[in-house]
Amino acid sequence: MKKSYLVIALVLATFFTVSFITNILGAIFPALIESYDIGLTLAGFFPFAFFIAYGVMSIPAGLLVQRVGEKSVMQLAFTLAAIGATTFVLLPSFAIAMVALFMLGSAMALLQVAINPLLRASGGAEHFAVLSVLAQLMFGAAATLAPLVYSTLQSQVTNAEQFGTALTHFIPADKSWLSIYVVFALLSVAMLVLSQLTPFSAVPEQKKQKLSWSQSVAFFNNKTALKFFAAIAAYVALEQGVANLISVFLQQYHGLEPTTQGAKVVSEFWLCLTLGCLFGLALLKFIDAQKLLVLFSLGAATALLCALFGSTAVALVAFPLVGFFLSIMWSVIFALALNSFKTGHGAITGILCTGIIGGAFMSPIIGLAAELSDNLQLAALLLLLPLSYILSIGVWANPLIKNKTFGNSQKMLSHPLNENS
Repeated sequence: MKKSYLVIALVLATFFTVSFITNILGAIFPALIESYDIGLTLAGFFPFAFFIAYGVMSIPAGLLVQRVGEKSVMQLAFTLAAIGATTFVLLPSFAIAMVALFMLGSAMALLQVAINPLLRASGGAEHFAVLSVLAQLMFGAAATLAPLVYSTLQSQVTNAEQFGTALTHFIPADKSWLSIYVVFALLSVAMLVLSQLTPFSAVPEQKKQKLSWSQSVAFFNNKTALKFFAAIAAYVALEQGVANLISVFLQQYHGLEPTTQGAKVVSEFWLCLTLGCLFGLALLKFIDAQKLLVLFSLGAATALLCALFGSTAVALVAFPLVGFFLSIMWSVIFALALNSFKTGHGAITGILCTGIIGGAFMSPIIGLAAELSDNLQLAALLLLLPLSYILSIGVWANPLIKNKTFGNSQKMLSHPLNENS
């Protein structure tokens, strides 16, 4: 099948955009606390407002894609993201910030649901695995770059240099971190124009499984689907919980400046997560996915404990190492989930994407625990709860198809409970 290279390029650029916008909160967390003069609990509502949108929008987004197609949904999402980011910049009160972040989260949910099947259709099913890895690399590259761009913008705004000179005219002096949302607004507009100019006519029409709202929601009655929904929620809670913790923790316990030093470690966390994906891909050719999930979960727990209770030098290495060990978890959980069902993969994907709502809860929970106990170090141990659940998947998951490694034949197994799912 002929590949649609322009659409592939657009989808990869969209993955970059989604990650760039999504993964900035960890870097700006200390600035949010200072600007709004709030505690960790209220600050936790910033990621809550963003990620709760995934729970609300994922299934409706799938139904909307069925009705109007991927291009229209992407254009709607970029428009919504531009409006959300602009609203945040112009009206940066706490209440408006919650609305604006919900709009941004809704836009990202729309994009996530639209671009994954579009990547498969535009690149061909036989190339989907390779393109998915490339998409994850774009996602990781953006997550790594976002904190560095934020630090540079902060410096330019503070010193009224280059691009920062223009921003000082409409960004409050005590909220210079809003400069990154100006970039988000401009990026969203650019992607809206790019999506309009990209010809989708070369993409072959997909044979979609048409599902109603009731049919999509019905999968929540399946115990296996619910377990993997919880697994995705646990993973995103863990990933975002760690990313949002790093800068604040290093500031409170090691006296590191959050805008530069803290943001740098957040960037390294995402970089290690990206590099770990490549290493994990190689390991999956030799080790069963469930065994690898257990090993990497134990590695993540060890690195997290070292980061929380080690010296400054240890924490600076251990926090990025947590990212390295988290690297394979999303892909392995997603693969184990889909490989546990013979049919209904589109609906299962919608359920799994809804699980991204897990990112809404970890930061406010840790913040509340820290304020009640007056000890962020002990509160951060709550991250071991979702990590323990992820480790348990390596024990209870029972996929119909195992990942192919050197030495196994990838045979279909018989699990009656899932055959009719």
